[in-house]
Amino acid sequence: MPQELLLQVSPEIASNESLLKDYLSKQIKISANEMQHVVVLKRSIDARQKAIKINLKVSIYLKGEPFQEQKIELPDYKNVSTAQEVIVVGAGPAGLFAALQLIELGLKPIVVERGKDVRGRRRDLKAINRDHIVDEDSNYCFGEGGAGTYSDGKLYTRSKKRGDVTRILELLVAFGATGDILVDAHPHIGTNKLPQIIQDIREKIIECGGQVLFETRLTDILIKNNEVEGIVIQSGDTILANKLILATGHSARDIFELLDKKKVLIEAKPFALGVRAEHPQSLIDSIQYSCDYRGEHLPPAPYSIVKQVNGRGMYSFCMCPGGVIAPCATSPGEVVTNGWSPSKRDQATANSGIVIELKQEDFKPFAKFGALAGMEFQKSIEQKAWHLAGQTQKVPAQRMVDFTQNKVSSSIPKTSYVPGTTSVEMGQVFPRFLSQILREGFTEFGKSMKGYLTNEAILHAPESRTSSPVRIPRDAVSYEHLQIKGLYPCGEGAGYAGGIISAAIDGEKCALKIAEVLKK
Repeated sequence: MPQELLLQVSPEIASNESLLKDYLSKQIKISANEMQHVVVLKRSIDARQKAIKINLKVSIYLKGEPFQEQKIELPDYKNVSTAQEVIVVGAGPAGLFAALQLIELGLKPIVVERGKDVRGRRRDLKAINRDHIVDEDSNYCFGEGGAGTYSDGKLYTRSKKRGDVTRILELLVAFGATGDILVDAHPHIGTNKLPQIIQDIREKIIECGGQVLFETRLTDILIKNNEVEGIVIQSGDTILANKLILATGHSARDIFELLDKKKVLIEAKPFALGVRAEHPQSLIDSIQYSCDYRGEHLPPAPYSIVKQVNGRGMYSFCMCPGGVIAPCATSPGEVVTNGWSPSKRDQATANSGIVIELKQEDFKPFAKFGALAGMEFQKSIEQKAWHLAGQTQKVPAQRMVDFTQNKVSSSIPKTSYVPGTTSVEMGQVFPRFLSQILREGFTEFGKSMKGYLTNEAILHAPESRTSSPVRIPRDAVSYEHLQIKGLYPCGEGAGYAGGIISAAIDGEKCALKIAEVLKK
């Protein structure tokens, strides 16, 4: 039987198999030559002390012990071309993994996606970066793979359903992701590698008899006697089915408006909002690793920070080591920021959303919009930022210390945000209470992370799409909408997920619930 060990080693040892074997041979008093294989099962960084250590869980196979390299394969998907149909609206992680699960359960998914396929999206991303043109159906949020495809591909989640998490990670590996995502404490695929994986998932859905319809926007849901009958798409055509998974993402405002207009029950939901802060990656490395140079064996350092300021949580969100800031507006007349990292995380800057938790009371000025009050609050800030920055995809920007001192920055250096920046006093972008919390919070951040509060850091505004401003309520057991039979609100847009993994898990759960009903 292989021997499992938990150990803590230097970054150099952790990154070199020969050195690791030598270290282990001393620990278990067996010659390194007797070790057939050393398999790393788990890996994480411990940067709490000045001497950085890597935590490893390893399995040691000695010569003569049976060893078979783990090969993760896809489930035995059947052909479902003639099976009962289920409509899936949205080809983000919730929709795609719902479709895969439906196929596994013998049902035929019809995936309807308003945006373009993963390759076709690139031209529209270039247009927003270079020409400041926002395509309402094809952008960083809409299109095959959803918001995560071109905004980082982080795979860690706070979900405690570890078995479900492992299943999603293994499926991603089977579709081409590196096995490291099963090992690393904070797995990450990278924006440059995720598109091919997404394309392979789509091709598998089609190969198995499912359908994937791009550039097909949902315009109406056909409901009779409080039961789903199908959908209408922008061409005027209908797609009929009495089971509908609605996985449209946190930015599909037209879907929230459609449901509200049809008097389908929805609720305003608190979310978080703030700025995206960019630092030199070398500065974050020096803070986190307590060194002048991190060396070749440590990855670019991330950070995570949370403070309570005036009774509100202020925290880092979607931190991107070695990454860039991207323009994520979904309509003309607004600006929105997000961040992403390539797989190597090799860019010169680090960025993170720094956001404040909002409360229902904050939406009172928009109370006339009912369940859409939070969404209108969100829109108002994005539109104000667009006006302040020159009515292009440039964003309001300010040096961090200048912001805490209410001082307009005399200059803004070039940042990773390609459309550009305009020097603005951030207090003009946000309501006064939010600006004050941000100012006090950054001061507190600087006390916890010495060097973080610096004018080398540039704030970009706003970071406003942290989660859905609307929840589409569903039954906790059946996952069916509380009012409409056959409607399954799903993923981030419905308010039940917060990232690629949790959205994928939610998609699978909705598919399982539908199969339970149909097979009774």
